[in-house]
Amino acid sequence: MFERPTYINAIAPFIDKPLVKILAGVRRSGKSTILLLLREELLRRGISPDNIIARNYSDIRYESMTASEMHSDIVAAMQGKGHCYLLLDELQEIDGWERSVNTLLESADADIYVTGSNSKLMSAEISTYLTGRYVLLPVYTLSFAEYLTFRGKTNADAASVFTDYLQYGGFPVIAASDFDRHSAYQIVDGIYSTVITNDIARRHDIRNQELFDRVVRYIVENVGKTFSANNVVAFLKGERRSVSVEAIYNYIKWLTEAFIVYPCKRFDLQGKQVLKTQEKYYLSDVSLRYAKAGFDGKMVSAMLENIVYLEMKRRGYDVYVGKLGDKEIDFVATRENNRIYVQVCRNLPDDSSRETENLAKLNDNYHKYVVTADGLSVGNDNGIEIVHIADFLLFTSPHLLPRRGTSLYFQQTKCLTS
Repeated sequence: MFERPTYINAIAPFIDKPLVKILAGVRRSGKSTILLLLREELLRRGISPDNIIARNYSDIRYESMTASEMHSDIVAAMQGKGHCYLLLDELQEIDGWERSVNTLLESADADIYVTGSNSKLMSAEISTYLTGRYVLLPVYTLSFAEYLTFRGKTNADAASVFTDYLQYGGFPVIAASDFDRHSAYQIVDGIYSTVITNDIARRHDIRNQELFDRVVRYIVENVGKTFSANNVVAFLKGERRSVSVEAIYNYIKWLTEAFIVYPCKRFDLQGKQVLKTQEKYYLSDVSLRYAKAGFDGKMVSAMLENIVYLEMKRRGYDVYVGKLGDKEIDFVATRENNRIYVQVCRNLPDDSSRETENLAKLNDNYHKYVVTADGLSVGNDNGIEIVHIADFLLFTSPHLLPRRGTSLYFQQTKCLTS
């Protein structure tokens, strides 16, 4: 079992605090492994194995279990043990789990950790039952730093290993094995199909599965492009398929809830406001695109953007597409008192000003990056840092805050709050 210390370090400050710790992310991103690692951490702290109660609700043994039955089962398992630690995996499989967990939080001597593959774990029901008494810890597929560890490599290998990361993505099951690309994409397609069938189509009783699949494929193939439901409707009309704008937005909502895609809203840098239209969507892992469309060099630029977007999300940034008049900044990312601007390109043109000119128009002192896969063009252009994407992902600049849960993060947070 591979270590993922970033997540254990992120959980550690909340151990034995009266909060429900919720780990949520796409299927097979490693949530179950993180719970196993948490169990090991608790054992290292001297907790008796008898006081650690684990349940995986995707197991057939718990099929059709009600929230009341779940509560009774856990209470029985805790009987006579004193303070217990509840590790509850894939909890979204239990309808009404929020009420049961709320009851346990209020009346049981327990420290509670839950995972799920559906953002209903963050829905209004939670706000109702667990108001102010939960903390959300997003779980993503492997960062590039984690991918290096899984592959037994070091930062010295970063430039060469990045090509594999770009082509295979960050699902732990892929990184931990030695699959060829075809086999890897088959496995990812299985993950994708499980999410689409179990977490979306069945849950929402989708009648026209073939049309839904076509809409999803369109969205996946247009990652990183400005989204318009009307454009999707027009495209499908050209294929003699009929779907409403409302249906398109429902599909997007369900894909977001299942962590297949993440929305990236547009931020008007002049008006200083988040815009309600022309958002973009990025995948929870680039391999999801390859699983549906194969790997093609023409899609690399969009996938580099996707990788950078996810890295900034992992570091706890709120990420937007920047609107500057009629120009666009790929990403405006904010966290605490920090902001960075990022342009992403596959290769830097001979005239680097084509990538830096939009950033140069920003009249503030926040740090600006051009992130590129072109290792020969790194440097500094009038205060705009041009960095290789592998270096950017591994945190080489003090202006880019480290991932939450790392020792660097805790040091940085202390400096920011002191």
